[in-house]
Amino acid sequence: MLNNIFRKKRKYATVSSYQPKTTEAQEIANTSLESTSRLPDGLWVKCPKCGEALFKKDLVENLRVCTYCQYHFRIPARERLEHLVDPGTFEEWDRDLKTVNPLDFPEYEEKLAEASEKSDVSEAVLTGKGEISGFPVVLAINDADFMMGSMGSVAGEKIARAVERAIQLRYPVVIFSTSGGARMQEGILSLYQMAKTSGALGKLAQERLLYISVLTDPTFGGVTASYASLGDIQIAEPGALIGFTGPRVIRQTMRKELPSGAQTAEFNQDHGQIDMVVQRAEIPQVLARLLRVHQEGAKYGSVL
Repeated sequence: MLNNIFRKKRKYATVSSYQPKTTEAQEIANTSLESTSRLPDGLWVKCPKCGEALFKKDLVENLRVCTYCQYHFRIPARERLEHLVDPGTFEEWDRDLKTVNPLDFPEYEEKLAEASEKSDVSEAVLTGKGEISGFPVVLAINDADFMMGSMGSVAGEKIARAVERAIQLRYPVVIFSTSGGARMQEGILSLYQMAKTSGALGKLAQERLLYISVLTDPTFGGVTASYASLGDIQIAEPGALIGFTGPRVIRQTMRKELPSGAQTAEFNQDHGQIDMVVQRAEIPQVLARLLRVHQEGAKYGSVL
């Protein structure tokens, strides 16, 4: 008490820096970045956007899209594959390609094993060939449950190999991006994958083969700065967060707030980064139409 009485008083009052109120869209964005495609235990799931309680079984049957507000939950790669390709047509590639620990990063092997068990994929991306409404296509699908879909050496190698096989087969390529960016446990080796995947897609473009990029929540970092942004046609799911770094990092480093709704798929479409925003249930039909147009154009000597 005496210390408080005789303590030297400050001459000037200290006022904390002004922090604008976080918008609803940014709160949703923060929630989305923290979650994965795994649904919590129990029969019910709370929608992070509208707050409605959803019966888990109904949510899964609705492709993990909220029936009240159309919020798109993240979806595992194999689950997405089931409603995307024609039954019995998918052939997986490079499943046995495994990641090592080139930098001896502590506990990296344990994290990889846990991620593989959690996601049912051997790496952050699932690759292979299949058919969409009868049209052959090479696919690469990120899985957020595998270390937030981060791009390491093997993930980049799998995408590059898939694109190179597409050139050999003369197939179009469709990549579904879901990623927090480059994988920190592999340092500069993960950043090399930006050049590797971009170079492979450059060869695809030289061969005049179609590349459709589908951006889902979230698509950030080195993935946004490489293969995710190089599509001949750029599609995104509603509400997907797309950018180089997230709103919280921008707030902490630049001391600025992004405009309301910034980095969402709709915002990116309004500013020319995205060609179309498509509901998850409609993506197979939209892809089939695009593949048909491209195939007919190639037949008559003109491609997109």
